[in-house]
Amino acid sequence: MSDIKRGEAPAVRAGEESGAEKDWAAAKAFYDSLKTKKPRPPKPSTAVTIAVSSRTLFDMVEERRVWEQEGLERYVSYQQEHEEEPLKPGAAFPFVKALMTVNSRLRTLYPDSEELFDIVLMTNNHAQVGVRLINSINHYDLLIERFCMTGGKSPIDYLKAYLTNLYLSKDSDKVQEAIEAGIAAAIMFTPDMETVLSETQLRVAFDGDAVLFSDESEIIVKQHGLDTFFAHERQNENKPLAQGPLKCFLEALGKLQKKFYAKNERLNCPIRTYLVTARSAASSGARVLKTLRSWGLEIDEALFLAGAPKGPLLQKIRPHIFFDDQMFHIQGAKELGTIAAHVPYGIGQKYDKGKLIEQPAKRS
Repeated sequence: MSDIKRGEAPAVRAGEESGAEKDWAAAKAFYDSLKTKKPRPPKPSTAVTIAVSSRTLFDMVEERRVWEQEGLERYVSYQQEHEEEPLKPGAAFPFVKALMTVNSRLRTLYPDSEELFDIVLMTNNHAQVGVRLINSINHYDLLIERFCMTGGKSPIDYLKAYLTNLYLSKDSDKVQEAIEAGIAAAIMFTPDMETVLSETQLRVAFDGDAVLFSDESEIIVKQHGLDTFFAHERQNENKPLAQGPLKCFLEALGKLQKKFYAKNERLNCPIRTYLVTARSAASSGARVLKTLRSWGLEIDEALFLAGAPKGPLLQKIRPHIFFDDQMFHIQGAKELGTIAAHVPYGIGQKYDKGKLIEQPAKRS
């Protein structure tokens, strides 16, 4: 996995600006000259970039039905016929609003800073559908200026170009492709019931193994049982776990949190992070906390559930998003109103509630 930003600007000779820097300076000058008070997008190389698909940002169940049952051409026509009707909010909508709240606080404390969340709409929709998406974004006054409408093409190369820190989609194949490319990604699920979420604080909850950390310990659980796992974790307590697919996103959140701490705003920080793990604290919790410490990362709250259901605890936290690698935890969370995102990574994908899923026979 890669660091917070997945690429560095190419080196330039002294006294010369790269073409990208010149382009950014020109764009900044353009936005600064406008009379509107609407904030401009931050510089991509320093921003924390969140890419969301149109089906996660908006509720497009009916539109998806048209596409599946009547085909692409009818789908495009349907969107054009309804382009003056705003789409309803989707699963990622509260998360995006919370990102905007954090940006507002950061701009107040650091008026000239480019270290902000940058939200990119990354959709495989065709450009003809773009007007309805733009109208919907403007209707809700969302600060999303960067669009990427791929017309059915894979978004992976564009995600890399945008230096994406997190990609949220309802398309499992695209999310899997992103994770394999080293990009933090998850499949969004709509909760079964509505929950009132904080409007002043972004709350993000993470599972541990196969999400923040690799699945190395989970492999031992699945293949050798809990007793072997507990012994292994005690023996390796001081050996940091390898990083998992969302470690870089937690790192990016921590980077922004520290900007608030530097202004003596720790107790009033608009970002709060949670570790919600099925691990037992006494038997296997120390290695997790020491791993985070070795990475130089903080977690605001750590909940070790020792196998208990996660849904009831998440119902109290009310996160804007909860990441887990196992679908039965996702299902339990969304049944109680939590916006959950599945991270399809690691050995857990081969199991359902601890039982091995029968794998299709390989063709000879």
